[in-house]
Amino acid sequence: MILIPCPHCGPREQTEFTYGGDAGVSRPGRPEDADDAAWIEYLYLRDNPKGEHVELWQHTFGCRQWLRVRRNVVNHEIVAEEET
Repeated sequence: MILIPCPHCGPREQTEFTYGGDAGVSRPGRPEDADDAAWIEYLYLRDNPKGEHVELWQHTFGCRQWLRVRRNVVNHEIVAEEET
C-alpha cells in the first residue's frame, strides 16, 4: 500500500486517491489549431521512466484537492508532494 502525504489531511492510503496522470504532459495551447500529430502525441505518446516521476493525484475520498506527487516508480517511495 502506498501512503500519500496529503498537505490537508496527513498521510492517507492510496485507495483514497484517484490517479490523474503524468504531471508533465501539456495540452496543446490552442486546440483548434493543433494538427492530428499534435493530438496523437498529447493523447497517446508517453514516456515510461524508471526512477522518479511527477504525477497528479486527487484526494477523492478526502479534501478533494489535487496534488503533484514525485514518486519513485521502482519502489513506490513518495519523494515529495505539493498542491497544484
